[in-house]
Amino acid sequence: MEIIKGNKTLNTIKGKIGESYAVQYLIEQGYEILERNYKNKIGEIDIIAKYENRIIFIEVKARATARFGYPREAVNYYKQQKIKNVAGVYLKSKHMSDAYIRFDVIEILADEITHIQAAF
Repeated sequence: MEIIKGNKTLNTIKGKIGESYAVQYLIEQGYEILERNYKNKIGEIDIIAKYENRIIFIEVKARATARFGYPREAVNYYKQQKIKNVAGVYLKSKHMSDAYIRFDVIEILADEITHIQAAF
């Protein structure tokens, strides 16, 4: 049982490092970071950013290897629907319901970053 708790902690740390790496990448690309780890009663979005005239909702997935598949594969239909619902609440709470939006995935595999724009 302790090993499982330890792995969850390690995965949380790796996730935060991946998100920080993604934020750094986005800033270098000219994105303005609006929120990190935005949470509401429905769920969480890793990064909310603004780029040009769009609000971008970004899911970050990081893995050390592709042994169990690519990180992007973890953003399945269920996860996509949850992110869309969380985004809807965010937009409504910020009175931005008419904003142009996009859903991206940032995949970090080892030390390589792949930004998948308009992923879903």
